[in-house]
Formats: sequence, C-alpha cells, structure tokens
Amino acid sequence: MPRFGIVLFAFAGSALAQTGGTPPIQLPLSPRTSQGGAVTAAETPIPGTTSSVNTLNTTVQASGPYAGSRSGASKPFDGKLSLHDAIDRGLAYNLGAIGMNSTLRQSQAQTRVARSTLLPSVNAQLREVAEQQNLAALGLHINIPGFKTIVGPFNYFDLRATLTQTVGDMTALNNYRTSQQLQRANEFNLKDARDLIVLAVGGAYLQVIAAQGRVDSAKAQLETAKALYQQTLERRRAGLLAQIDVNRALVQSETQEQRLSTLSNDLAKQKINLARLTGLPPNDTYEITDRVPFSAGPSISVDEALTQAMADRADLKSADAQIKAAEKSKAAAKSEHLPTLAFSADYGVIGINPAESHGTFTVTGSLKVPIWTSGKIEGDIENADAALEQRRAEQEDLRSRIESDVRNAFLDLQSAANQVHLAEKNQEVARQTLDLTQQRFQAGITDSVEVTQAREAVAESDLDYISAVFAHNLAKLSLARAIGKAEERYPTFLGLK
Repeated sequence: MPRFGIVLFAFAGSALAQTGGTPPIQLPLSPRTSQGGAVTAAETPIPGTTSSVNTLNTTVQASGPYAGSRSGASKPFDGKLSLHDAIDRGLAYNLGAIGMNSTLRQSQAQTRVARSTLLPSVNAQLREVAEQQNLAALGLHINIPGFKTIVGPFNYFDLRATLTQTVGDMTALNNYRTSQQLQRANEFNLKDARDLIVLAVGGAYLQVIAAQGRVDSAKAQLETAKALYQQTLERRRAGLLAQIDVNRALVQSETQEQRLSTLSNDLAKQKINLARLTGLPPNDTYEITDRVPFSAGPSISVDEALTQAMADRADLKSADAQIKAAEKSKAAAKSEHLPTLAFSADYGVIGINPAESHGTFTVTGSLKVPIWTSGKIEGDIENADAALEQRRAEQEDLRSRIESDVRNAFLDLQSAANQVHLAEKNQEVARQTLDLTQQRFQAGITDSVEVTQAREAVAESDLDYISAVFAHNLAKLSLARAIGKAEERYPTFLGLK
C-alpha cells in the first residue's frame, strides 16, 4: 500500500519561543559606502599680500580607492595620452569604479538570494539503508515464546524528489523588495563613482597641462637669460659694462636653470600621479596630447544648474533608493506579526530494491502564527525605523550639499574667469615693458638690472595666466560633477571638440 499523508494546516505558536519565519533584513544605520574615498576640487584664497595676479590656490585631490588603479596593460597604449583617453582608462581601471562595481555585483547576488525564498525549491535524494533494531532498547517488551527482540538486519532504498514553496510570507516579500532597492542604490553609486573619476582624472590631466605650461615658460625664460648673459659678456669685453653686470646676468641664468629643474620635477610627479589614476605604469615617460586652452564657461544659470543637479545627481538618486529600501525593511519587520503559509510535497519510490519498490508521496501545508516573541518583533521595528530616519536626514543633508557644490562651482568659475582676463592684460603690459627695456639696454640707456626685472615680470605674468586657465578649467569640470552626468558633460563644459 502506498504511504499517503496530507496535513492541511499545522498551527505553531509558543508563549516563549521566537517565530521560526523569515527574519527581516537589518540595514546599517548609515548607508554610506564602506569603501570610502573622495575626490575634491577647491579654490582657496592665497593668504597674505602678493604682487601676483594669481590670488587663488587651486587644487584637486583624490583619496582612498580613487587615488589608485589596477594595471591597464590589457588596453593598448602608444605613449600618447589625450584627455578623453585618460578618462576612459580611469573609468575602466580606477579602483573607485572597480570597488563600486564589486559592491553592485554583491547586491545583485543578495537580491537573487532574497528572491529565492519566494520561489519553489526542488531537491532530490537517494538513500540506501541497512538497519538492525533492538526492540527491547526501544521499550517494546513482548513475552511471547519465540519472539525475537532483535530485528534485522534488513535494507531498503528510497529515491525521492521534494518540492517546497512559500505561499504567503510578507516578511520574505518585503526583504526581496528591500534588496531590489539596495541594488538600485548601488547602481546609482556606481554612476556617482564614475562622475568622481571624471573629476579626479580630468583634474589630474589639467594639472599636468599646467605643469607642462610652466616648464615651457621656464625654458623660454632660460633661453632669454642665456641670451642676456651672452650680450652682457660681449658688452663687458667691449668695455661698455662693469663686471658686476656680467655677474648679475650669470646668476640670473643659473637661477632660471634651477627654476626649470624644479618645475620639471613637479611635471614628472604630476604625470606619475595621472598614471596612477588611469592604470598606466607609474612613470612620466608618456606624452599628453591635449592642451585645453581657455574657453568661456557653459551658458547656464545657477537656477538651471540647480534644477538639473536635483534631477541628475546619481548620489541623490541613490539616497532616494536607500530611503525606499529602509521603508521596505521597516515593512518587513512589521510583517513578522503576520502568519506565514508554506507548502511542501514529495514523491518517490521506496522498497527493498528497484524491482520491488512502490511509489509514495506526502503533501503538507503549514500555517505558522506568531503569538508572542518576547519583544523581538518590536525590536526589529525600532531598529528599522532608526535606519529610516537616518536615511531621511542624510538625504536632506545631501540636497543641501549638492546646492552648495553648484553654487561654489559657479563662484570659482567667475573668480577664475576674472583672473584669466586680468592675467591676459598683465601679459600684454609685461611684454611691452620688456621690449622697451631691452631697446633701452641695447642703446646703453639702462643696465641689466632693469632688463632682469622686466623679464621677471613677464615670467610672473605667464605663470599667472597658466594658473588662471587651470583654475577656470577645473571650475568648469567641478561644475559638471556638481550638476551630474559629468561623463557626458565634461567635453562641452571644457570646450573640447
């Protein structure tokens, strides 16, 4: 005869035990990513008085994973690096994107795990049993002559498939919805990480451009200083100048050589830093191909930028998804009060051997009703509510920070633009002054001191212009990050074709 059992409902409630149902997902108090790291760009005033047009100290700093990368040897590199190529390599190999992508993959896996509790589970097993029993040890005492208390040995096999299905478990359902929102939050976090990489790599590339411009200016000044020294030496030999003028010109030429050496050293370090961000070997043996000259800022108002930022910033979208995840987590905790309904069934063959076997099956439906859980459910609800309130507070703070980022970027942009225009005028005046001074020197009207001073003014005006253009370009790149979708906006904002 086949074995057949049906259990319609099995009520399970305990005055002391906790529920045996699905526990809710407990979210950390703060959703901010554990991988850390940041990319910051700032323009701060240079303290104290200065005769230079440059009154801003412009910097871009990457920390944590954004400051490193994995090897990008798999991607061809011909030794020439454009801004577009640098950002592409950064997006592919920078650890900020790699780490966030790994976090996203983990959340996708956790979503699949949460979903699995709602889907059927099918298993199969094969058992081969050899058994011998002592009935007396089991408490069976039968005083019948010839009755043996030792039964067996005997054997049988059981081949069986089992199906289990959760029919009604609101906690498991809300856990799945929580994991879905966490996955969406990490998708937006990855997009935000890519925006930060655009700022980090783009800013580092702009720093290399500025450092290269300073080196080129120093080379030109060195050539001028050498020419002045030779001219002074010739005039000394002709008896037209004193030896002190020759000494002064020689010291100035050597000073320019040392300045060039220092600036070349800074250029090499900036290129090594850029290589570290983009997966290139950490050296300065490559060449940058873009110069990114000055161009007007984007034609967008502050209000328009704020509207776009609130719509496009990926970190704000992530914060919205985190709030929804916390709401679902709280709903999952509240659902622990509800009954859970499950279904299971199995079918298989059992017998002494496959030839002498018979099919058997079992169908079971179970309903679990929590009666008293000693405060566990209330604790879960309180924990979920605390996480939800924290996420709401952090979202409000993020909105304020986004507005601050946009307004600061506009202020930096305007300040840098004014500095560029003033540096251009200063360059023009300094060059005119140098031409007139050199004419006076050749005519013997003045000495080399005035020429040196005029040349220093030209050098300073060149450095001011380089610094101002760098500050202006970095402000435009910062604005692209502040608004969002920097990966799409940076070519337009920087005036690239």
